[in-house]
Amino acid sequence: MTAKTFASASLASLGVAAASLTLATSAQAATEWDMPTPYGDRTFHTVNIREFADDVREATDGELDITVHSNGSLIDHAEIKNSVRRGIVPAGELIMSRLANENPIFEVDSVPYLAANYEDAWTLWEASREIIGEELEKQGLRLLFAVPWPPQGIYTQDKIEKIEDLRNLKMRAYNTSSERLASLANAVPTQIEVPDIPTAFSTGRVDAMVTSPATGADTKAWDYLSHFNHAQLWLPKNMVIVSERAFSRLDETTQQAVLEAATTAEQRGWDMSRQETQDALATLKENGITVSEPSPELAKALQDIGSMMTEEWVDRAGPQGMQILQNYRDAKE
Repeated sequence: MTAKTFASASLASLGVAAASLTLATSAQAATEWDMPTPYGDRTFHTVNIREFADDVREATDGELDITVHSNGSLIDHAEIKNSVRRGIVPAGELIMSRLANENPIFEVDSVPYLAANYEDAWTLWEASREIIGEELEKQGLRLLFAVPWPPQGIYTQDKIEKIEDLRNLKMRAYNTSSERLASLANAVPTQIEVPDIPTAFSTGRVDAMVTSPATGADTKAWDYLSHFNHAQLWLPKNMVIVSERAFSRLDETTQQAVLEAATTAEQRGWDMSRQETQDALATLKENGITVSEPSPELAKALQDIGSMMTEEWVDRAGPQGMQILQNYRDAKE
């Protein structure tokens, strides 16, 4: 081999090595996140989160690739928050009020009639977002965004006209507020996750439930009950959180892309929730569910329960709760 040939071959080898190093470095730069969510693929929350993941992927040219694991398939709902905190997964979605046993401020959106329409629910969220975010920061978590479910109502086998109609019914509950509501109505609260609702009714574990029109439509409530009272008790939110450690490992450009996608997802999610309310109510009616509004007698009883639960919440939530309530009242004036 001549010196010229050897030099050319060496340069070619260096070029291949450099290209391989570039590809390896690029591959190492890409970050993959697994993100568990509790609800099925048809649920608008899941649809919105998949769009969030797509937005992040597009904005970062694939440098951050978020894989959404829906319907509790990766991690059970009850374990999602702690799994993010412990670094098992970098991000996840959960219903905010599930954390009420840690701190009552997390159930501010589930106090009956404190905020029972979308305008008030948004005002309440703005009044509580910073305090809730600070509480999560203490645990090494970052709040990305939150989206409400449609207003909660009461599903039963028979039409309810008064609060006594709920007495002794086994009522599906999903947070401390729905448990307390059931107890104050002299029903029997029973914890059931959304994927288990149809089976719970078919096996007699529950007779009624407090949940949204969307959940009723998604779980085909017409297969196991016949009435929905559109009581519009509260609008509970799902929130998306990320480990601060995982977030801090992203470069500044990628962090900004995540935050911008989160802002977009929150706005889109609230719009989707409003539309879902109308669509789900229509679906319930089309499939034979009798949809009604509370009678004056039932409405008064539920309002009385709401007033009692508001006082209880303020007592439990302490100074943080008082600050949220003051922020909310100031914003509404």
